[in-house]
Amino acid sequence: MMINEQIRAREVRLVGANGDQLGIKSRQEAMEIAAQVNLDLVMVAPTAKPPVCRIMDYGKFRFEQQKKEKEARKNQKIISIKEVRLSPTIDEHDFDTKLRNAIKFLEKGDKVKASIRFKGRAITHKEIGQRVLDRFSEACKEVSTVESAPRMDGRSMFLVLAPKNESK
Repeated sequence: MMINEQIRAREVRLVGANGDQLGIKSRQEAMEIAAQVNLDLVMVAPTAKPPVCRIMDYGKFRFEQQKKEKEARKNQKIISIKEVRLSPTIDEHDFDTKLRNAIKFLEKGDKVKASIRFKGRAITHKEIGQRVLDRFSEACKEVSTVESAPRMDGRSMFLVLAPKNESK
């Protein structure tokens, strides 16, 4: 944003400190009006014909902007993706442990990526891995929705589950 001496336009449309239109003025005249009220001349719309300048306290304006940005960052929710690794030949107890961890992540509000890594010749039986992931998503369906269905990526198959209560 250009302020005071940085403004190069010959004529500007001037807006007063309280928002009233002061009309089209020369740059020098606008600078004098701003100096009389001890404020800055700030170009708010450089692409307009003629450019629009406003009389304001630029330091205060920047402070307010930074405060708004900080508040917006504070209200932002960061969603992280937690990964749960399974295998096509996973045992019942191991499956339950991984399932409990995934449900815990989902209840915290994180997304869960369940992946199966095929080793050796297990890749020839993708349907076994598919069944494990389907069983996993079925067991998590009370607390999650399937964001991406099971799909292959190289030697691994994965699906992404998102928490159901994401709207809160």
